[in-house]
Amino acid sequence: MWYEVLPGMAIMAACLTVPGFTTVFLQRWSNGGKEKRVARNAFQWAMMQRDKRLSGASKHYVVKAGAGGPACSEGLENIH
Repeated sequence: MWYEVLPGMAIMAACLTVPGFTTVFLQRWSNGGKEKRVARNAFQWAMMQRDKRLSGASKHYVVKAGAGGPACSEGLENIH
């Protein structure tokens, strides 16, 4: 009958989806929880290069020390 095909289809679907999901999770794990960034146009490429320069680590996914922490909010109060 037609339902005898379902186990084989389920196995094939699992074998095709597992590598895609594991790639996403491995990239997040290796990049410190951030998703992989893709530069599809010149503006995105320029932003990735800017992030690389600002981090000082030659990697666009490394966060600069103190970014977004309490020290940043104290520094902003002095600017205004």
